[in-house]
Amino acid sequence: MANADFEGRSYPANAPYSVGPEKIREFAVAVGATHPAHHDLVAARGSGYPDLVAPPTFAVVVAQRAESQYISDPEAQIDFTRVVHADERFTHHRPIVAGDELTTVLHVDRVVVRGAISMVTTRCEIYAMPQHVEVPSPEAEGPGEHVATVVSTLAIRGEDA
Repeated sequence: MANADFEGRSYPANAPYSVGPEKIREFAVAVGATHPAHHDLVAARGSGYPDLVAPPTFAVVVAQRAESQYISDPEAQIDFTRVVHADERFTHHRPIVAGDELTTVLHVDRVVVRGAISMVTTRCEIYAMPQHVEVPSPEAEGPGEHVATVVSTLAIRGEDA
């Protein structure tokens, strides 16, 4: 069962994730996103983007890196082999583009334990790092430009479920 004491906990901004054009292309192929702005620089620039633009669900790649801080914390008591993704919501403040250096602040918004099931809701606030900052400040709530918010709900089955 998930440790309910983690509700309300926040984790510091993680190390930046470099969004490369090859990662955008690979993700676009994997999810069947065929818009040329995901694959071709000329098409992306013709659509007004500075570089290839990621499909909207690409934000999950960045969010899951941050969520791993929580899931791998032994005190959180998350057995990932018993996790089922229950919900995922994206709010974009601007598109993710190749060349972005993204960092994420993770919040554990809710932990509900009912019988043999735990429901955990996390919120990842994703920011584009300013070009002159290499490592986010541990005190910073969110360095850089706010890019996206990803809210995930995980259902965690207990051993009796």
